[in-house]
Amino acid sequence: MAENDKYAELFDDGHSGTEHSVHQRIRANSTIMELKKILVANRGEIPIRIFRTAHELSLQTVAVFSYEDRLSMHRQKADEAYVIGKRGQYTPVGAYLAGDEIIKIAKQHGVNMIHPGYGFLSENAGFARAVEAAGLIFVGPTGDTIDALGDKVSARTLAMKCKVPVVPGTDGPVEKFEDVKSFTDEYGFPIIIKAAFGGGGRGMRVVREQASLKDSFERATSEAKSAFGNGTVFVERFLDRPKHIEVQLLGDSHGNVVHLYERDCSVQRRHQKVVELAPAKDLPTEVRDKILDDAVKLANSVNYRNAGTAEFLVDQQNRHYFIEINPRIQVEHTITEEITGIDIVAAQIQIAAGASLQQLGLTQEHISTRGFAIQCRITTEDPAKGFSPDTGKIEVYRSAGGNGVRLDGGNGFAGAIITPYYDSMLVKCTCLASTYEIVRRKMLRALVEFRIRGVKTNIPFLGSLLTHPTFIAGNCWTTFIDDTPELFALVGSQNRAQKLLGYLGDIAVNGSSIKGQIGEPKFKGEIVIPELLDEHGKPIDTSIPCSKGWKYTLDNEGPEAFAKAVRANKGCLLMDTTWRDAHQSLLATRVRTVDLLNIAKETSYTYSNAFSLECWGGATFDVAMRFLYEDPWDRLRKMRRAIPNIPFQMLLRGANGVAYSSLPDNAIFHFCEQAKKYGVDIFRVFDALNDIDQLEVGMKAVKKAGGVLEATVCISGDLLNPHKKYTLEYYMGLIEKIVNIGTHIIGIKDMAGVLKPNAATLLVGSIRKKYPDIPIHVHTHDSAGTGVATYVACAQAGADAVDTATDSMSGMTSQPSVGALLASLEGTGLEPGLDVHHVRALDHYWAQLRLLYSPFEAGLTGPDPEVYEHEIPGGQLTNLIFQATQLGLGTQWAATKKAYEQANDLLGDIVKVTPTSKVVGDLAQFMVSNKLSYEDVLKKAKQLDFPGSVLEFFEGLMGQPYGGFPEPLRSDALRGRRKLDQRPGLTLEPMDLAKIKKDINEKFGSASECDVASYAMYPKVFEDYRKFVAKYGDLSVLPTRYFLAKPEVNEEFHVELEKGKVLILKLLAVGPLSEQTGQRDVFYEMNGEVRQVTVDDNKAAVENISRPKADSSDSSQLGAPMSGVVVEVRVHEGSEVKKGDPVAVLSAMKMEMVISAPHSGHIGSLQVKEGDSVDSQDLVCKIVKS
Repeated sequence: MAENDKYAELFDDGHSGTEHSVHQRIRANSTIMELKKILVANRGEIPIRIFRTAHELSLQTVAVFSYEDRLSMHRQKADEAYVIGKRGQYTPVGAYLAGDEIIKIAKQHGVNMIHPGYGFLSENAGFARAVEAAGLIFVGPTGDTIDALGDKVSARTLAMKCKVPVVPGTDGPVEKFEDVKSFTDEYGFPIIIKAAFGGGGRGMRVVREQASLKDSFERATSEAKSAFGNGTVFVERFLDRPKHIEVQLLGDSHGNVVHLYERDCSVQRRHQKVVELAPAKDLPTEVRDKILDDAVKLANSVNYRNAGTAEFLVDQQNRHYFIEINPRIQVEHTITEEITGIDIVAAQIQIAAGASLQQLGLTQEHISTRGFAIQCRITTEDPAKGFSPDTGKIEVYRSAGGNGVRLDGGNGFAGAIITPYYDSMLVKCTCLASTYEIVRRKMLRALVEFRIRGVKTNIPFLGSLLTHPTFIAGNCWTTFIDDTPELFALVGSQNRAQKLLGYLGDIAVNGSSIKGQIGEPKFKGEIVIPELLDEHGKPIDTSIPCSKGWKYTLDNEGPEAFAKAVRANKGCLLMDTTWRDAHQSLLATRVRTVDLLNIAKETSYTYSNAFSLECWGGATFDVAMRFLYEDPWDRLRKMRRAIPNIPFQMLLRGANGVAYSSLPDNAIFHFCEQAKKYGVDIFRVFDALNDIDQLEVGMKAVKKAGGVLEATVCISGDLLNPHKKYTLEYYMGLIEKIVNIGTHIIGIKDMAGVLKPNAATLLVGSIRKKYPDIPIHVHTHDSAGTGVATYVACAQAGADAVDTATDSMSGMTSQPSVGALLASLEGTGLEPGLDVHHVRALDHYWAQLRLLYSPFEAGLTGPDPEVYEHEIPGGQLTNLIFQATQLGLGTQWAATKKAYEQANDLLGDIVKVTPTSKVVGDLAQFMVSNKLSYEDVLKKAKQLDFPGSVLEFFEGLMGQPYGGFPEPLRSDALRGRRKLDQRPGLTLEPMDLAKIKKDINEKFGSASECDVASYAMYPKVFEDYRKFVAKYGDLSVLPTRYFLAKPEVNEEFHVELEKGKVLILKLLAVGPLSEQTGQRDVFYEMNGEVRQVTVDDNKAAVENISRPKADSSDSSQLGAPMSGVVVEVRVHEGSEVKKGDPVAVLSAMKMEMVISAPHSGHIGSLQVKEGDSVDSQDLVCKIVKS
């Protein structure tokens, strides 16, 4: 049935009164032919190209389409469109090969002419004859000419008769493998096997050795039969590094033939052209003339009619060899049209209608060229995955344009569905300019303008190709792409906007997925940045970097001089912990980089006299990747640029780095090197058990990296309690060992906040007396509410620096209040040298920000002096509350705290700092969950399945505890597992950092030394983070309010991707749930343009039938390299295979691909069978190594 019957009155056959329609009047005024209607027996871009010219010639147009192509653009561009056959009658490709059905449609609807386009039936002599037998005009050569030239073997014979040079090859078609073998026995390798009936790289294989000859022959014949309906092939010698030059020909029905000059089509992949150039650059004139003359000679010898292309190879000695004549229009005809100004399709149609070349003004003396033209074929292929075709929905489509840019597109539009059934070409981009270099640059500009989202394209590869020196010089050859692996070092489009919409869409449908978040932020307005005033009440220009700060002393004079200057300072300096430990303790470490950077400039002025800014390392490192989807190294670099004047301090867990267990020493040294390089100044190094051997690893790594070393002793328990094993003598003994190894600063880390004022006086005073020249830095938590008093005692006893947090982020499990300490030290001569007005102004920002992060509040309401009993570290307490809630123990918090005390006693009263504090916490929760008492654990230890962290502690993987491990509990729990009596690092092999970098690069496309350091600390966390970023992009640019919660409908907000690039966004609607897919469509307006993303609704109860995906990190899992149909399975469950053996054959977009075994083994878990449709990376099978 006609697609557009409602427009029939506009485009009829002249028998009804439609003289007054606009379309009819336009066409009547431009009529130059008597014929009325043309059908194009093709799909994609070429019918649209032909329709445009046909309309200019006053012809009505008819499209035909397969059922699978019912949404394709070519159907809409025609005046009429008809489906080929009934649904299911033909395969997607078979529909366009159904010549009788197409002729039937043409006759039923008054068609006069049929244009075959290229591919499909364009070189089918039987179809050409059938068209003419039906009384219709075939726009192309006669059937006899197609027989003479379309068959490459016949064309080769003809060339030899005309004394046109040819490449040595078989005398005729080859059907049997034995014939191919005989040829190679005589002529040797390399050879090329080609389909005798067809082109476009289908059914073509280069064979360089005997071992692959049989398989290549079978694949070539199978592909040829699938694509062209005839599996006949022929064989010829393969020339190394030749150029591929073709000549555009036009012949009329009166015996006249002209050429439209040549094209250089040397840039190919799998013998399919990728980029074409006209005319050929730097082809010697005499060679060009010989090629043009031979092309015309061959066409004249068969009375060639219509458009065709004679193809030649030119070797490195500039000798040319005839390959074939393609008796049809070529994909790349556009560049010839651009340099000659001739509409080749118009000439085709008019010649078919009976016009002579002379009537069309196309005599050889009137044909000339101007400038250079390049055509790039933009395809939906992924170059990074071997050009595997990609399928799916085009979400965004913005094309190039402007002077000298021509686009010939098919299904290039937003919403188009790219199926696996057809050729992967999306659009042809053709550029024209006066010189080769100008047109090359114009093409690059055009490629950059494209925005195609939803499917992968080869645009990044085309960009790489056009900027390669060989292409710039114009010296490419036919295997240039295969011979040049550096072309695949791709810099693709970042697709940032669409990825960001994917995340925003997920938030709109499913809400936030950030662990620990309860509800939405209380604060939903714009956070006000405070203004700092100088002593005269005038605003300080914070856009200019602050010129005052201890960082300049450190950079100019070095770590030793810096330490001396700190010690010589008369006041007690402060380290601000707001940027790390404060939000770790109060807000589960969830504060994002963007919110730190927003207040960075003001911070650099307010804390210009600060000892340091604690802003990195510790839990912030893995949480950044794990929950905030940020790169901690990117955070460090950005903070360093924003605050150049204050020293940065990080927390380093000795031999653990920033991980939770010991790592090989080289990983720690490598990590410290990167941290120092990108902005860390002071390394506060500790060991969770105060194990001096573990601590020494980190100390040496920091010294080697050139950082300021602050070796730190961890406080555990009440120093004044005579019943505790951690006495003053214990701590002084540790400090003596640290000083003997060598440290710039002595650190005291009171993570639980149990250091009482009198204990602080005793400890700090003792250290100061024994080591008068080494700075002392004290860190505590205000869990019991005595933190300020403790700090005053520390300062009076000789401490050089203590830690505070901004008022709104202080107290309880965080650090003491900066404002309270400033007031307490006022008039003592120990003032920290900060402007209290600036400190208060800065706090206004953090007061607002804490409300923004309200979903992560632990619900603490005040101090907890009970900490002197349970000794839970401040940084752990909030996390422990959250974990208890997640485990269903939220109502048993009092029991959990009591169990923590008992767990600590069971473990031997250990020092409780990350990660040993986690061991105690895990054991406590284990006890509460299983209703185990202290005595139960001791009695049942041999039967209990203890948490992994507890077993790792008992093994000695966290070091050796002071006083040794508790026995027999240790032996009972381990039940034969190893017991280390030395530091774990001594048992670990060094990490192969070079291999890690190589593996990361292969898996994710890029790898830096910082990536290596991240992977070394947290392999799985790093990989999950990179996968998340690959899916959603860099979310660090997204304002926190929209990172944690969806916007209101029609609420406009802005996202600055980078300087000068801002997205203006607005949520329009969330669509209904699809019961079939369990998905919803989310509609956003982006910069005034409606964008749609499809999101899985995690709450939908949908039975989704899908194939498992191959895990790229598991070498035993073999995935489909592209979407397509499995046409052959060569193995079965249990089959033995060798590396490289074919497992299955996949067909997609008229191309077959063998899926080979990546290693030897036997087949397990075979997931596919013949006829199955698969998507890219669907699991085919597992190959278990023998």
